[in-house]
Order: sequence, then C-alpha cells, then structure tokens
Amino acid sequence: MNELIIEQTPKTPQIDLNQLTGDLLFYGRSIPENATKLYEPVLNWVAEYILLANPTTNLRLDLEYFNTASSIYLAKMLKVLTRIKVPEYVLIIHLYFPVEEFNELNELEDISDAFSPITDIFHDATTSISIKLYAKDDRGEIIKTRLVFIEPNY
Repeated sequence: MNELIIEQTPKTPQIDLNQLTGDLLFYGRSIPENATKLYEPVLNWVAEYILLANPTTNLRLDLEYFNTASSIYLAKMLKVLTRIKVPEYVLIIHLYFPVEEFNELNELEDISDAFSPITDIFHDATTSISIKLYAKDDRGEIIKTRLVFIEPNY
C-alpha cells in the first residue's frame, strides 16, 4: 500500500496518509471547490488502510477552517476508520484549536455537546477510539492538551 500525499493549496489542506506509520495528517484550510475530487481518493485510501491498519492510527486534523462539504467527507472518513477490525487497535483523533476556543471547552458537558456529531459516529465502532485536544498559541505552538474521550470497544 502506497503513501498518499496531496499538496496544500490556498483552498485545500496538506494531506499525508502513511500506512507504515499509521499517521493520517490533514492541516491547513479545506474549502475546495470540488470536495469529491479532493476527498474521494482519500476515502478509497482509508478503506484500503483499515484492512492493513497499524495497532495505533493517529488521525491528525489541524484544520484552521473547513466548509460543509469537507465536514461531510471527514465524517465519512471517520466512519470508515471506526471499522478497523482488530478491537485491540486504537484510533486516536487529534484535534487542534486556538487557545481561546480550547479554554472555552472547560466542562465535560461542553465537550460532549461540541463533539456530539463526531461521537455519534462511534456508536458502532469495531476498534477503540480516543480524542485528544490541543491548544495552539498565536505562533502555532501547542501549549495545552486534554484527552477528552475514550471508547473502549471490548
């Protein structure tokens, strides 16, 4: 299985999917004019990846902005990733926020409400899942982290 790399443009994110390391990286802006053209190869790659997944898959979503079409494809990708067949394997979803937004997510209830569209996808997961939040300062440096959700599926 080959690595899939899609170079960043002003309207599309850098995408780097690596089967050998289990790292799936998305960063930048995702406001493509044709989301299907951008994300369909990604979905195909992910569907193939789950058949040969690493024990730990790190999905890193460091997107400063994404449109509705992108969010639909990201949700589809998450749905596929939750189908990794080995229950002992783990999917870690890394989400990056400006420190102000990170600080607003203080209460567990706030976190649950903010991520309910994502966590709803996990109900039929066949692998363990966790979400890790990162706070970034104005320079893009990570200054805080928080593990917010773990879904063991045993």
